[in-house]
Amino acid sequence: MSNKKADIGIFGGSGFYNFLDKIEEVQIKTPYGDPSDNLFLGEVEGKKVAFLPRHGRKHSIPPHKINYRANLWAMKELGITRIISPCAAGSLQKNIKPGDFVISDQYIDRTNGRIDTFYDGPIATHVSAADPYCQEMRELAIKATEDCKVSCHKTGTVVVIQGPRFSTKSESKWFTSMGWSTINMTQYPEAHLAKELEMCVANIALATDYDSGLVGDVPPVSHNEVMLVFQENLDKLRKVLFKLISIIPAERTKCKCGEILKHSQFL
Repeated sequence: MSNKKADIGIFGGSGFYNFLDKIEEVQIKTPYGDPSDNLFLGEVEGKKVAFLPRHGRKHSIPPHKINYRANLWAMKELGITRIISPCAAGSLQKNIKPGDFVISDQYIDRTNGRIDTFYDGPIATHVSAADPYCQEMRELAIKATEDCKVSCHKTGTVVVIQGPRFSTKSESKWFTSMGWSTINMTQYPEAHLAKELEMCVANIALATDYDSGLVGDVPPVSHNEVMLVFQENLDKLRKVLFKLISIIPAERTKCKCGEILKHSQFL
């Protein structure tokens, strides 16, 4: 792409709006409407990086109202091929403690009514979600957490709920009984839309609480408490992301994310 302006894109969640220094702010128009905010371009470890606050810089867009298609399209317009998607998440298992990282390898979609594809026809396109996250990017994310010596779970299934409400205790108990790891409101359709655009995507979930309080036998968490734990771990997340960015190779040679449409379209 001749107008390539960045190599790596980062979607920020709660409290992660000051990631880049010496930034250039750019406005991107998309066929799907406006992204959540302008994109912020900068350089990290010699790599050109674009950051987009998925809820807007003032956290004014709730998860069910995010224009996910516009956000991903804007990243694609900048020439980005790798997406890092950190997020705050509730823990569904006792061994995943607040402050732990989880490198998700699967998701469960419990959302409703979200527009979750770029392919509405006329060519039938069915992108597989069997392995929703890029394996190479996941391995690099795991290495980054190990190098930074932070507590990390190398696999995990994130349950994506509609929001903006938190789970009932019965819902949370069900999710836990299924063996799922964390709960979040934004990973779907964000991760799948990245895949549809043939971009590599990795999720780094930061556990901020025990969902509904059940697993940890603690009172149900509030949004303010989630933000507090997230802020307390922000420096740790920053270090992991900087390390991950530094070890992402220039070319994609170990994954097939850039060829996904070859196996998805029925012509």
